[in-house]
Amino acid sequence: MTLETKMGAATNVGANEDLRAVSAQIMTAFEALKETNDARLADIEKRGAADPLFDEKLGRIEAALDKQQARLDRISLDASRPAVGKSGLDQISNTEHKSAWDGYMRSGDDSGIARLDTKALSQGSDAQGGYVAPAELDRLIEARLQAASPMRQIASVRQTSAMVFKKPVGMGTQGSWAGETAARGQTTSPELELLEFPAAELYAMPAATQTLLDDAYADIDEWLADEVETAFSAQESAAFITGDGVNKPKGFLSYSIEDNASHAWGKIGSVSSGASGDFSATAPADALIDLIYAPKAQFRANGRFVMNRRTLSDLRKLKDSNGQYAWRPGVHGEGASIMGYGVTEIEDMPDIGAGNAAIAFGDFRKGYLIVDRQGARVLRDPYSAKPYVLFYTTKRVGGGVQNFDAIKVMTF
Repeated sequence: MTLETKMGAATNVGANEDLRAVSAQIMTAFEALKETNDARLADIEKRGAADPLFDEKLGRIEAALDKQQARLDRISLDASRPAVGKSGLDQISNTEHKSAWDGYMRSGDDSGIARLDTKALSQGSDAQGGYVAPAELDRLIEARLQAASPMRQIASVRQTSAMVFKKPVGMGTQGSWAGETAARGQTTSPELELLEFPAAELYAMPAATQTLLDDAYADIDEWLADEVETAFSAQESAAFITGDGVNKPKGFLSYSIEDNASHAWGKIGSVSSGASGDFSATAPADALIDLIYAPKAQFRANGRFVMNRRTLSDLRKLKDSNGQYAWRPGVHGEGASIMGYGVTEIEDMPDIGAGNAAIAFGDFRKGYLIVDRQGARVLRDPYSAKPYVLFYTTKRVGGGVQNFDAIKVMTF
């Protein structure tokens, strides 16, 4: 039986059995990948070039491996998704508020919202700017984004009511040893730097049919959270990696990148891959070791790699000096790892290429901060795309590096 046939097998069993089955299939694919890649390397040593059939077979194995890894990720994601049934959203404490919001969403009747003197639903009564969504819907959108966004899962996330989140950072406090009765010199004042994270507006405009809105059993809040999840998470992901900070968060790759030996605060430290647009031909995995040990010890304990799937494909074939593969697949609910450290796939990371910082490593929870301004707004628009009803939904998000010692990159 070929690998592709085995990888395509479906399991219609319980969640735990499904998890075990997918994990077993991933390990089968990984062993096949190692065996094929070893044969390819041997062929290169023997003939000076690999038979194209090896590359073709590796491509099929990797496609099957990606498919099963994605399936494993979906199982884990489904287990972590917030409850979205009516019971979660129907906990709005005031029935009048819920009724007013439903009336606006389903029919455009904003008279109920206008009567409410409640900041939770109507921060300003001008419908041209939309209405602030109930706190429950706001939290549901944030929970969906947390589950769907790889960067949100590894970075710090803060809530704020301000347009700009300001964070003072201590650059070091002087101290000294002294005897019990010895004189103590005055310590210098600590240096403080104020980091600012402005919240920029992110919007999506999902469309609904009037039939959906008229269906009393349809949960409109759940539908809206589903629709904006995809649009918001895609835009956020790109901004957290390469955003320029103009009307969007500033991505960690948009800061100045310099050699880690001369790294200074405000810049991202970098180590070299060892060759232009590639790993070194001799001991290529040594560059990964250099990257792991570029951050200080306190940032390695929770360190992890960040890269896109094409870079990860190259690392799957990389061996260390002992002939062991650097990459290990994730099984039994655990993620894949490289040299014992977790890996997060983010498609917005650049590909391996000359001058590209294609691999990042560090403690992203300490290194990168995402700021959510509370209060998503929704403007109902039944006119612009008849017969559909558009829901212009906005939220404010900021982000940037909060600790420049915690994140390092590898530049090719």
